[in-house]
Amino acid sequence: MATFVDRVVLHAQGGDGGHGCASILREKFKPLGGPDGGNGGRGGDVVAVVDPGVTTLLEFHHGPHRRAGSGRPGQGGHRNGAEAEDIVLRVPSGTVVTTESGEVLADLVAPGASYVIAQGGRGGLGNAALASPRRKAPGFALLGEPGQHRDVVLELKTVADVALVGFPSAGKSSVVAAMSAARPKIADYPFTTLVPNLGVVTAGDVVFTVADVPGLIPGASEGKGLGLEFLRHVERCSVLVHVLDCATMEPGRDPIDDLDVIERELEQYGGLAERPRLVALNKIDVPDGRVLADLVRPVLEERGYRVFEISAATHEGLRPLSFAMAELVVAARREAAPEERERIILTPKAVDDSGFTVTAEADGYRVRGMRPERWVRQTDFSNDEAVGYLADRLARLGVEDRLLDVGARPGCTVMIGPDDNAVVFDWYPTISAGDGAHASPRGTDVRLDARLEELPGGGS
Repeated sequence: MATFVDRVVLHAQGGDGGHGCASILREKFKPLGGPDGGNGGRGGDVVAVVDPGVTTLLEFHHGPHRRAGSGRPGQGGHRNGAEAEDIVLRVPSGTVVTTESGEVLADLVAPGASYVIAQGGRGGLGNAALASPRRKAPGFALLGEPGQHRDVVLELKTVADVALVGFPSAGKSSVVAAMSAARPKIADYPFTTLVPNLGVVTAGDVVFTVADVPGLIPGASEGKGLGLEFLRHVERCSVLVHVLDCATMEPGRDPIDDLDVIERELEQYGGLAERPRLVALNKIDVPDGRVLADLVRPVLEERGYRVFEISAATHEGLRPLSFAMAELVVAARREAAPEERERIILTPKAVDDSGFTVTAEADGYRVRGMRPERWVRQTDFSNDEAVGYLADRLARLGVEDRLLDVGARPGCTVMIGPDDNAVVFDWYPTISAGDGAHASPRGTDVRLDARLEELPGGGS
């Protein structure tokens, strides 16, 4: 059974907005009390919030579908519907929210940082809010908007200053345990470490974190072993330390080849070329290990590496290594801007605008735009008065004029919305905007009746 999960696909559904209410005040001695329908409540959002007490995405591995509640509908007597509560998803620090195609939506690091994954729908306006001097008693209300549905990827990238990389059984976990209070699992067989381990190290007045990244092997960047699963945890670390095993008993292996293999995998993974490196030649407490370390150290120093001979078992050489780590960490912190260290990407909320497009297609004319599409979602098409109100709004926005400009003619097909969820109707520009003389009963529109009579067979 999995106990550590660092990547999940989350299916989030915002709550639907509540419908507005169409109601007329009816009280004794108030025969014409006017409209008193309340607005619908807002649907709940699905929000990711960083919680320092959470260290894994395991909860979302077992429950990848999250849906917020819907807002309550409005009621008569000017009573607005209740708003739904947001669904708060507690995620660990270092969680990156991306689309399934890889586009980064948010990078959540600071405690309390949040991101709205799926927005709840707006509540529909009641007829009291729709009343105007020309439309004194609307017989309709607006529908609540459906909540937003999004499929996103949550990916955890460990937040640490230093990453220890190397082959399995190179002693990375032992180094973390020797330098900090962390107590990772340590054994004498490969792939003992199955999850990244974090340790807090103090060197003088500098405090930093060290991550023990699970062992890499040749082909890790292509998915072999555990490398591909945990290479992402190296991305945030500002310093890389190669832990090389100088006492390995495996034939055909030596520290130089091990370093070349790991560097090749890091290069193929990408984005890590500029990170400063240190080399730790481990297990010099073994006689053959110290001899091998003395042999390979000059070769590594000729390549430009700062080399430290260490023993996690006896703690020899760990203090100089910790101060060298601290020096590079301080330099990296000094160069990084505060906003870069927080690593938060904000996606601003959409702001309503009057922009829309009208394009000619094989099946008709398609209208796209935030306002037209939202107005269509809010319209009750079973109510003629609501349809007339929608026509007024579209005409005032300039949609009908644009249709005429691109060559649309009465009776042609018009589609409002995307291909998979569009409202399709036959367009007749005879429904003019600004017609405030609604002498018809509530819920009807005289302009629609007049248009029907003009059609073949209409009026019967």
